Amino acid sequence: MAEQGKVFNDPIHGHVVLHPLLIRIIDTPQFQRLRNIKQLGGAYFVFPGASHNRFEHSIGVCHLAGQLVKALNDRQPELLISPRDILCVQIAGLCHDLGHGPFSHMFDRSFIPAARPGLTWKHEKASLDMFDYLVEQNELEPVMEQHELVLLEDLQFIKEQIAGPLDTNGAEAEGWPYKGRQKDKSFLYEIVANKINGIDVDKWDYFARDCYHLGIKNNFDYQRCLMFARVCEVDGQKQICTRDKEVGNLYDMFHTRNCLHRRAYQHSVCNIIEIMITEAFLEADPHIQIEGSEGMFTLSTAIDDMEAYTKLTDHVFEQILHSPSVELAQSRRILEDIVCRRLYKCLGRTNPREHLEVTPAAITDWEEELSESTPQNDQGVPDVHLQPEDFKVDVISLNYGMKDKNPINKVQFYCKTDPTKAFQISDDQVSRMLPAVFAEQVIRVYCKKRDGESVAAAKRHFVQWCENNGFTTPTDADITSPA
Repeated sequence: MAEQGKVFNDPIHGHVVLHPLLIRIIDTPQFQRLRNIKQLGGAYFVFPGASHNRFEHSIGVCHLAGQLVKALNDRQPELLISPRDILCVQIAGLCHDLGHGPFSHMFDRSFIPAARPGLTWKHEKASLDMFDYLVEQNELEPVMEQHELVLLEDLQFIKEQIAGPLDTNGAEAEGWPYKGRQKDKSFLYEIVANKINGIDVDKWDYFARDCYHLGIKNNFDYQRCLMFARVCEVDGQKQICTRDKEVGNLYDMFHTRNCLHRRAYQHSVCNIIEIMITEAFLEADPHIQIEGSEGMFTLSTAIDDMEAYTKLTDHVFEQILHSPSVELAQSRRILEDIVCRRLYKCLGRTNPREHLEVTPAAITDWEEELSESTPQNDQGVPDVHLQPEDFKVDVISLNYGMKDKNPINKVQFYCKTDPTKAFQISDDQVSRMLPAVFAEQVIRVYCKKRDGESVAAAKRHFVQWCENNGFTTPTDADITSPA
């Protein structure tokens, strides 16, 4: 009897039907691990609804990847999209986040760089390693062959969709960096993780899903993107384009991204909680032992062994919090402070007038400067001595997804009268009310001491520091936390 697909009732996309091979992947320990990794990391400590995990997001991306590739196939049969192509795109969508660590982006953007300085590592790298491990451990190669996948070619294609070209040396000489699919299928690489302009089904799902759980209105309608997507030839390469009238909807998409970062992802309380969790994990790192395929691993070295990494999820927070170990006492105290809402105090925010290069050394220098920035007019104010370690500087970057560039300038459009011809739309053809700048930096400064006199003194130091450095006049912390 043939394997049957399954139906998932998803709060965002409704009833989602998945292919039997996708079910086999989902029903593995490596994929089920994603049930225990929060999509928005520390945001759940601030937004009570943000309890969703990487598991459901991955299923949503898989569904939307299938929707988009099937829509292109139905609309343009001349593209010769095969069932193999469709299944590989869906698998890439399903597995693109396998490599996330505890508390999602906190792990690869904060913890690993601090625990292993100099190491170039991103969760996409771990996604490839975990995908290989998943296939091997669960003996899925014969199952894939039963579903008519060509192993060497299709496994390469799946991984290239997740992380980009795997071997650029030989491929670039031929002008095409991918090996999984030839240039006539170039548009397939734009569905799960679009390296050209950032418009992909990964964003479509997390915009809708995160807004739903955060209680923030989503102004972007991905259904229109599905409806108007077409493939046109651009500079000798096939690229996914959209109708010219949809340009406003795409600006809404990137505006939604920016709003989510400002209101939720980079919320001042979310950020300080993740900073505190990072500090706790760094303290605990040498004392947490995880069994892997070749011995024992720590929090920071588990990424080197997929057997150990499979066991590493958000549960490590509870493991530290409830551990009786004397060695974990300092880590436990930090996590207890989070649970009991004894957080570092946000002194406010400021903006540099020019772009700053942010390095760990620069952060250390700024924290020292803050401790020394005693205001001139502090006579009569209680004498509080602040040290560099009493301050925490957090620099965040806000943009439309392409640093200081406008991503819409990388999008190709077509018009109703000639849907085969692609063209770009300039800013002045859209509206005179578009953003003039597409990136900015925000500096937030926190005080680790919580008593009133220390916080008041730290605020004065912060104001003086901003004046000394020519930054904008500080304002208080962001939007009030709903928690």
